[in-house]
Amino acid sequence: MCEKSSCQTTVVHLKIQAHTTTMVKSTSMDALTSGKKSAQLKREILRRYMVNGGESIADLSRELGLSVPTLTKIVTELIEEDLVTDLGKQGATGGRRPSIYGLNPAAGYFMGVDIKRDVIVMGIINFRGDMVVSRQYDFIIENTRQSFDELCNHITQFIASSRIRRDKLLAIGINISGRVNPESGYSYSYFFFDEKPLTTVLEERLGYRVFIENDSRAMTYGEYMYGVGNNEQNMIFLNLSWGFGIGMILGGELHYGKSGFSGEYGHFPFFDNEIICSCGKRGCLETEVSGWAAHRQFIEKLKQGNISMLSKQFESGQQITLADILDVLGKEDMLAIEVMEQIGAQLGRAIAGLINMFNPDVIVLGGTLYEAKDYLLLPIKSAINKYALNFVSKDTAVKVSKLGESAGLIGICAITRNKMLGL
Repeated sequence: MCEKSSCQTTVVHLKIQAHTTTMVKSTSMDALTSGKKSAQLKREILRRYMVNGGESIADLSRELGLSVPTLTKIVTELIEEDLVTDLGKQGATGGRRPSIYGLNPAAGYFMGVDIKRDVIVMGIINFRGDMVVSRQYDFIIENTRQSFDELCNHITQFIASSRIRRDKLLAIGINISGRVNPESGYSYSYFFFDEKPLTTVLEERLGYRVFIENDSRAMTYGEYMYGVGNNEQNMIFLNLSWGFGIGMILGGELHYGKSGFSGEYGHFPFFDNEIICSCGKRGCLETEVSGWAAHRQFIEKLKQGNISMLSKQFESGQQITLADILDVLGKEDMLAIEVMEQIGAQLGRAIAGLINMFNPDVIVLGGTLYEAKDYLLLPIKSAINKYALNFVSKDTAVKVSKLGESAGLIGICAITRNKMLGL
């Protein structure tokens, strides 16, 4: 789960910190304090253990081009700092088997909060990256103090029920849709009430170190590390939920942009229509390609007299949700198929533009609409063949998310751990 961005500090002091309600207090884990070169080596070893699970000192020596005595000293220091543990002797039965070292799962825990449209999903990973507890709560996010209070109450309740020792929970990461600047700690779409960064307000309220992240970027990172992204150097993730955003891995790193607002592709002026987008503009890609668009188009077609499995529900005045539409899509409802194929064709044109611009290794389709799968993929691929440059698109794979609805939670937990460790 390592985030592949380099730490910009010249001398790294990795003191894993926990917060009281008003101030930061150091825990007993002091690490990476032996100078710049040693700190860089320790970070690199931790990264490798996060990705590979564990390695012998001999393997590290070959991969990093350093002597066995040097790496033995560094790994021993990491063991003394409780960050690394001896996993035992592994390998072939013949000959002397080497000791394998990896992350100490009990070194600390990191919490992720994934805010979706009508639920909130929380989870806690151990130091090794294993999900140890997760839970879902009903929650509709609104830009109000009442909604903010409810969010904090859910987080506090979840922590209490997790039975993780307070001093062992080292940080909390929270996904928020819209314009989020993780560097400054400000969210401009939700909970922008005070002059102080949202992260500061949350830290004072919850008593822990807090990071915030855009939901699409967190999903991107989760899929990149644990899904179909397969650690490709250039990957674009499409978050097709109620809205539409993208996340980008460029050159092996999450791409943020100057102000942390990259990925707002849903607000690209793609259509010549008069539909007002959630951003207040007209003609945005999101107006025709999103869960919101699918729901609107489906209801409009029902009003026009088109027949669906949901016709009786509509005629009786009952609410029809996006989940209802996806449910009948799985039952081969012809109207739902028609709507999804229309969205897929428009999305394919938009993806063709991304392929021509970025020439990525892989495009991943995720978010709520990933459930549509082939009903989207077939028209998407047809449109890509029609609109993308052949010599550019031939090396780009288009895949459906492996992690599905879990991508955001897994991603934010991993990002939170990496930021806390300075990785």
